[in-house]
Amino acid sequence: MATTDTSLDYVMPPTTSLDSNTNSSENVPDSTSSSTSYSHTNANGSGASKSPTPESSSSALAIIDERLATDVESVYPKKRHEVVKWYGWGYRDAEFIIKDDVIWFKGEKYPLNGQPLPLFTEWVLNRFNCLLHKDATRPAAPAEYPKPTVNQEFLTALESSGISYSLDGLDRFMRCHGQTLHDIYYLIQNIFERIPDIVVWPTCHDDVVTLVNMAHRCNAVIIPYGGGTSVSGAITCPQNEKRMICILDTSQMNRMLWLNKSNLTVCFEAGIVGQDLERTLQSHGVTVGHEPDSYEFSTLGGWVATRASGMKKNVYGNIEDLVVQVKMVTPSGVLERNCTAPRISCGPDFNHVILGSEGTLGVVTEVVLKLRPLPKVKRYNSLVFPNFECGVEFMREVAKQRCQPSSVRLMDNEQFIMGQSLKPPKDWRSNIKDYLKKKYVTMIKGIDLDQICAATLLFEGDLEEVNRREEQMISIAKKFKGFAGGGENGERGYVLTFVIAYIRDLGLQHDIVAESFETSVPWDRCARLCENVKKRVVLESHARSVMHFSISCRVTQTYDAGACVYFYYAFNMKGFENPVELFEQIEDAAREEMIMEGGSISHHHGVGKLRAHWFEKTVTKTGAELFKATKNRLDPKNIFAAGNLLPADSEQKTALPNSSELTNLTNIRVASKL
Repeated sequence: MATTDTSLDYVMPPTTSLDSNTNSSENVPDSTSSSTSYSHTNANGSGASKSPTPESSSSALAIIDERLATDVESVYPKKRHEVVKWYGWGYRDAEFIIKDDVIWFKGEKYPLNGQPLPLFTEWVLNRFNCLLHKDATRPAAPAEYPKPTVNQEFLTALESSGISYSLDGLDRFMRCHGQTLHDIYYLIQNIFERIPDIVVWPTCHDDVVTLVNMAHRCNAVIIPYGGGTSVSGAITCPQNEKRMICILDTSQMNRMLWLNKSNLTVCFEAGIVGQDLERTLQSHGVTVGHEPDSYEFSTLGGWVATRASGMKKNVYGNIEDLVVQVKMVTPSGVLERNCTAPRISCGPDFNHVILGSEGTLGVVTEVVLKLRPLPKVKRYNSLVFPNFECGVEFMREVAKQRCQPSSVRLMDNEQFIMGQSLKPPKDWRSNIKDYLKKKYVTMIKGIDLDQICAATLLFEGDLEEVNRREEQMISIAKKFKGFAGGGENGERGYVLTFVIAYIRDLGLQHDIVAESFETSVPWDRCARLCENVKKRVVLESHARSVMHFSISCRVTQTYDAGACVYFYYAFNMKGFENPVELFEQIEDAAREEMIMEGGSISHHHGVGKLRAHWFEKTVTKTGAELFKATKNRLDPKNIFAAGNLLPADSEQKTALPNSSELTNLTNIRVASKL
């Protein structure tokens, strides 16, 4: 049976269950099919079913043919602790381990699986002057959990709705946090006071409307929860909230509602995870191309809520460039633009009210995205530069000529060395080859290994375009004393992004605290910002007797007017009573330095709670008041009370060190050095 409505070129998406070998994309149900009924089951197993109706959507486009909707099996089951860790990043079966005094990585989904890493082991021991604990074990989950605060009116209404929910302690505990160092460290220590009181799993837009209306009527708090990958504290449970806190887990809202190949647009429910979204689209020969570092676990709704950016934004754009239309449920109604035209001149663009709202205004339920055909060719390469300054000048010239490949990322010397250490052992032939390469770099090229840095490149497109771009990159690099380093290094650097995320949890097992933070900065201040922020971290560390640490950076995204810079900081926490607070003080000092150098408080991680005290300074008091007015109009009872962007003055501002204290501390250190 044909699967295409030729008048609109809407394509029936395939069934993409990970456990099924059956492709039902050729089997479109007839008009009498009951396949559009959705089951809603509560915690005790009872449930009701309902069929969405055309009246449930204000967008005619989204309901042209409901038979086009299909479920996509999510990375996350309802019991997500069966798949991912509660005490750290990623899959339960993926981690760095110690075996025979050497660090190994295990995780079948990654290329480093089963590999010993002796060079990385040596780097860790030398850099942090630490010991590897042979008896390190996985943290134990709490023996008991705080009793839930119950809003009986809300719970009774929830039971009547048939929407699935859970009051189980572990379900609530799994969703009380994101992925900040602060969250994970204190969870491992079993130090927490407030966790959510209930978890609900809506399966469609109408369920969310029901839940938001109930919460508004009963004065219960809702925190939207997607992949749980936030590193800004945005989804961390507010500790002083007295009302019942309901986690709205979007993981079961993951259908592709329609696909239009003529317009190259697609509509997904907001709970779909990045890797599930791409797998579904690539089976049709198209892609969104949005690959943040958290791509394996973060969700479409989370991307919208934080104004996310991906590794391939040079070709495909950031999330704000990819969104055509977005639907958000608020206590005052559904906010959406009732048109999927490519551009509209119709007053302020309310898509941008939703983008970056971080769960403070409502719940994102459906998103229409732009697509591109899958590239015919994908190729990796790398470039080597004598120092970081030459690399930054190269990145600036590439941006000026607007000839960026899909991804180009520049690592400083510290990151380059660490990345090289993650190579598994090689045979003698490969060792000889590496020795000759090293001699070529140092003796022929005259590069100092204490200054060397590298850029990884990813090219996508047709063969002619890829060849042209690659030649152009190498040609520009030569102007800044750079040369090609080979595709193997480029591919390793790109793929290792997903493995590096697990290093933070390895560190915590062996007395090392670590975290990344990022900014965006104009080109004329980029190199200076990188240098001064690293110097500031060194000064702040020494002033607090932190002597064994690593601070590094990389330039990850380029624009006409500037770039995104990532920093990575880690130190040996042995002997410090409050290492996380110490880390946060030093990070705050680094961020103050970024702001003084013209950088932003965040490029794509968002504000959350951790950076909320810089929000007004960034957008002005007028801007903050405008957002407050919007918040009060859409959410008059503050049921979306995560505490992001606009924190309560009483606790948020006193919990964080102020900039003058940090500056004075730095001045003391500088004076002692002189």
